[in-house]
Amino acid sequence: IRALLLCSCLGLLRPGGGQPFLRLRPSPSDNLPVKDIVEHPDPEYDPKEQDLDERTLRKKLGSHFDPGFMAVAVPGPANASGAEAAAAGRGRAALPAELRRLELGPPQGPRLKVGKKARRKVLQWLWAYTYCPVLYTWKDLGVRFWPRYIKEGNCFAEKSCSLPEGMFCKPVKSVTKTFLRWHCQGWSSQKYCTWIPVQYPLISECKCSC
Repeated sequence: IRALLLCSCLGLLRPGGGQPFLRLRPSPSDNLPVKDIVEHPDPEYDPKEQDLDERTLRKKLGSHFDPGFMAVAVPGPANASGAEAAAAGRGRAALPAELRRLELGPPQGPRLKVGKKARRKVLQWLWAYTYCPVLYTWKDLGVRFWPRYIKEGNCFAEKSCSLPEGMFCKPVKSVTKTFLRWHCQGWSSQKYCTWIPVQYPLISECKCSC
C-alpha cells in the first residue's frame, strides 16, 4: 500500500522568538491506520464559531462529502465487538475462489476423496481461520478537521489467522477520503487561517499474511 498520510503538525518558531505556526504536508507511508496527529495546543489555532458554518463547509467540500465514512455530529457505534463483528462478517462473506479450488490432501500425496458436504464443512472451517474482515470504528479527528468524525477501518488482530499460527490479518488495500483541514500560517494577529482539502487514507481490505 502506498498511501498519503497526514504529517504531524509542526510548530516552527520565528527567528528571534514569536508564536509558532502550523504546517501540514502529506507524506507516503505503508502504515495504516493513520496515527493520531500531534496538534499545537494553543486554541488560537482552532477555527472560531463563524468558521464552522455547516452549510458553507458542505459547499466547500462538495461531492467529497461521504456520509458513510464522515459525520459532523457524534455518531453511534460503527461495529459490535471485534470478535462479534468478525464472526458476523465471516457468515456473510462468500468463500474466496482460491479456497473453492483447494485440493484436500498432502501437497505431494493422493487427493483425499470426500463428499461434497464434508468438503464444504472443511473449507468453511478453514475460512473461519483465514478470513480477515475490516472492522470499523468512529474516530474523533478534533475541531481542526471537518467533518470532525471519520469511520476508520482496522484489521482484526485478536488472534492468528493461519494454521499453524504465525500469520495475522494485515491491510492490503486502502481508499482515500477528502476532508477539510483548518490550516494557519503566520504569527499572532498577523496569521492567516483557512480550510484546505486534505486526503485521509482508510483501510479498505485486510488479508491473512506474514
